Amino acid sequence: MAVWFVSRHPGAIEWIKKQSIHIDNWATHLDTNQIKPDDIVIGTLPIHLASQVCEKGATFYFLSVNVKPEQRGTELTAQQLIEQGCTLQAFHIQKL
Repeated sequence: MAVWFVSRHPGAIEWIKKQSIHIDNWATHLDTNQIKPDDIVIGTLPIHLASQVCEKGATFYFLSVNVKPEQRGTELTAQQLIEQGCTLQAFHIQKL
């Protein structure tokens, strides 16, 4: 089992480093061919990639944050993510 963190955002990377979660693989883009059953993938993935992660028998945790409208398109800091209640939420996504 490997734990992946997928993000290109410095604030998200800094935030996850403060969470006492061991990360084996850091990626700015996920190649789902590298994911194995029982892996854990953490990040904000497009829905089709999150579905592929789940199809492989891995667990997907979404980096969930309530972004304010005026923050869209801006880089949030780790402190902003903390202040806005950033959490990890497990999802099982299945393509129908």
